[in-house]
Amino acid sequence: MKQIEPISIWYNGQMIAAILFNMTSTNDNLVDSATFNYALYVNTEFQVASGVLTMSGTDYSTYSSSTTANDYAYQWGATQLNITLV
Repeated sequence: MKQIEPISIWYNGQMIAAILFNMTSTNDNLVDSATFNYALYVNTEFQVASGVLTMSGTDYSTYSSSTTANDYAYQWGATQLNITLV
């Protein structure tokens, strides 16, 4: 789980600031794509958004050859969602 710059999320009829971002690899075919579940949280217990991201192409090649693959995946996911890691 990574801390992010606060981002407003519409949740149950009100705006709430998410400050945490989590990603979990759910599938990696070890050839050309990986799928991740992501979630945004207000705190470690309160999730306000979630979804699925699929990485492929040059992004996957860089990820699979990186010695810091987890950091790369988090940065890639944050870029896809237009959020900023802190």
